[in-house]
Amino acid sequence: MTTVTPKLDQYDLAILHALQRDGRMTKVALAERVNLSPSPCWERLKKLESAGFITGYTAQVDIRKIAPVTEVLVQITLSGHRAEDFRTFETAMQARAEVRGAWALGGGVDYILRLVVSDVDAYQRLMDDLLADDRLGIEKYFGYIVTKTIKTAPDPLPPVKG
Repeated sequence: MTTVTPKLDQYDLAILHALQRDGRMTKVALAERVNLSPSPCWERLKKLESAGFITGYTAQVDIRKIAPVTEVLVQITLSGHRAEDFRTFETAMQARAEVRGAWALGGGVDYILRLVVSDVDAYQRLMDDLLADDRLGIEKYFGYIVTKTIKTAPDPLPPVKG
């Protein structure tokens, strides 16, 4: 069964823009922000959620204010490149709490991982565990310790017209 993705109009995009800036705003404030009455705005919001345009609501927490952490970006190259090799690796990364982001790449590197661990020793123990798991087929990896976050931002949306 094929799902049809609804076409977004200026009001839908305005709702997404507003929520991306402030996901805690009330339904009334959202309706005011996008120049709709509350009921139609609420219906559009539910449609956007059910169609998967809105995948969740979260708070951005500065974990460094709670506990010291080390963030590491890791390039991974697998020894095998069959679909099964990629599925096995990706399933394993989904299960690891330390893996906070993972991207499959085209080119000379297969994956980039974003790891958040307590310290460099925890990073090395994690990598040792991953390398010891023969099912994963990691051929080589390069880790880069993040010394300072310069910018993080949500993915850009197309501009709202009108």
